[in-house]
Amino acid sequence: MQFIKTCWQHIRQLSGEDAYERYLTHYYAVHAQDADADEPLTRAAFYQQWQEQKWTGVKRCC
Repeated sequence: MQFIKTCWQHIRQLSGEDAYERYLTHYYAVHAQDADADEPLTRAAFYQQWQEQKWTGVKRCC
């Protein structure tokens, strides 16, 4: 059973499905202590920003 959970975690990480959870973990570990820190992004805002970063600008080598 542990093997299946580990495989599922790897699949979620590779596909980007767990990106928001990783973002929140990072936010609370690093940025939440700052007095002037903004609130974390909502799930919808996070994925909107992620898509914009992914598809904006030149995305080729040449």
